[in-house]
Amino acid sequence: MPNRVHWDPRFSVGHDILDAQHKHLLEQCNALADCLDEPGDAGNPKFTQLFAELMTSARAHFATEEKLLADQGYPDLDDHRSEQEEFEHLAAEILTADNFEPSELQTFLALWWAGHVMGAAKHYPDFAAVPTP
Repeated sequence: MPNRVHWDPRFSVGHDILDAQHKHLLEQCNALADCLDEPGDAGNPKFTQLFAELMTSARAHFATEEKLLADQGYPDLDDHRSEQEEFEHLAAEILTADNFEPSELQTFLALWWAGHVMGAAKHYPDFAAVPTP
């Protein structure tokens, strides 16, 4: 059964760009879940495309988030970089269709991004809540 995570205003970090990116990443995880609900193998090519798009969004998001947090003097920037490096390793080496079924990938990604978004909501607001350019 696919895992879906829907945006909740409590996930906000107080920065329009980061909130929009977080929301979009969760939506992408949900789009992967929608592919899994399609009968037979109909969703497989779409799943592959959406998976690649999610990985591109993730990399762009981490770059934006890191720059913003660094500019604001976020004290746990090394932890953030470690999280980013962990995700990059997972995305490059482990999270592949060769290693996992689409349902397993979707479940992992939905849970991973939910954890990231909820963690950011707890830790970033004092640093991310700056005027959006």
